[in-house]
Amino acid sequence: MAMAVVGQRVERASSRHVMAFHNPSSSPSVTNNQHVGLLAIPVSGSIISPVTYASETPDRPIGYGAFGVVWAVTDPRDGKRVALKKMSNVFQNVVSAIRVYRELRMLCHFRHENVLSAQDILQPGPMDFLHETFVVTELMQSDLHKIIVSPQPLTSDHVKVFLYQILRGLKYLHSARVLHRDIKPGNLLVNSNCCLKICDFGLARIMEPDESIAMTQEVVTQYYRAPEILMGAVHYSSAVDIWSVGCIFAELLSRRILFQASAPVQQLDRITEVLGTPSFEDMPTACQGARDYIRSRPHKPAALNQFYTLSEQATHEAVHLLCRMLVLNPNKRITAADALTHPYLDEGRLRFHSCMCTCCTPGTGGRNFCGDLEPNCTLPFDYSFEKSLTNVSRVKEKLYKFIIDHQHRSTNKLPLCLNPHGAALAKIQR
Repeated sequence: MAMAVVGQRVERASSRHVMAFHNPSSSPSVTNNQHVGLLAIPVSGSIISPVTYASETPDRPIGYGAFGVVWAVTDPRDGKRVALKKMSNVFQNVVSAIRVYRELRMLCHFRHENVLSAQDILQPGPMDFLHETFVVTELMQSDLHKIIVSPQPLTSDHVKVFLYQILRGLKYLHSARVLHRDIKPGNLLVNSNCCLKICDFGLARIMEPDESIAMTQEVVTQYYRAPEILMGAVHYSSAVDIWSVGCIFAELLSRRILFQASAPVQQLDRITEVLGTPSFEDMPTACQGARDYIRSRPHKPAALNQFYTLSEQATHEAVHLLCRMLVLNPNKRITAADALTHPYLDEGRLRFHSCMCTCCTPGTGGRNFCGDLEPNCTLPFDYSFEKSLTNVSRVKEKLYKFIIDHQHRSTNKLPLCLNPHGAALAKIQR
């Protein structure tokens, strides 16, 4: 299962169309030919004169997203390489500020092998000068998009172990009552040992049980957007993430995007060409404009046999699971928990827990498997903090307090801050 690292991860901001219808004193000295890192340890709790350090590996940008930039940097406390995500334009408006605050709290809340989580948050300056936040996470070597478009061979074992980890992480997120809302290959980070983590919670939100409350439709990269969102649904469920996983599953099998169109309406056409024209019963949340459009188009029968042509790996079991994910009616779509019980994933589960996971341990008589191979989140994500966030200054105050409290809880770690002497600081600030 070993996999070569494919390139460097570069995540560019993708346009999202609207739906189709409306060690302080003993640190080494730095010489002119040594790289001065972006991160530093504040001296005596001050961020004015940070301790610099020399690093053999230069800090460099590795990812650009819609809401920030990610750098590969060296942690001066232990010399390990980590990822540093800059969340910029935090306090442009109240919506942007709440989104960043929510993402930061999610990253600190999640603790799961297949979900990226925060290792640290950089020490902020005075609150009046707080304009951006920096969070430290594990550094992964590539992402699933880079692997899919590369010449790297993808065996059936690769597909199964990747899909198993995606669904395992998604089950955890959904049990925490969190919708990711942007599952795509570029947001699935992968290491050379094939371990996978779901990342980028910039569009994530809490599940909304009240169907009368409208939810934004400007979510999910178009190729992986569920049909109910394309058809103007004002309320949707965790089923939108499962649709995205189904699209990725097909992409892993064929090495090409399953539903690729230039605009949301054409995206919906591409979907109905394969899955057939939906009945009104299968469009429970569609707006009237979408219903009228579907009615005006010639009726198309389902052509699910096309899935068998994706690749030689498209076996009966694979196609059966794929068809359970790519269902037009979100109420009939399989859940992450149920998908994990599908026989197609048995080999992926066995391989992951035999040699890849950290929840199972080696023993004298063989592998000691843990009692819960696909755990739920023990404590659902609490979003009640958002109720009092009525303006930008209030969000700023709460975000600042959250960062300070988080650092006080991390008593076993020295704090980190940006190093003003860092050779790459000017680049990251731009």
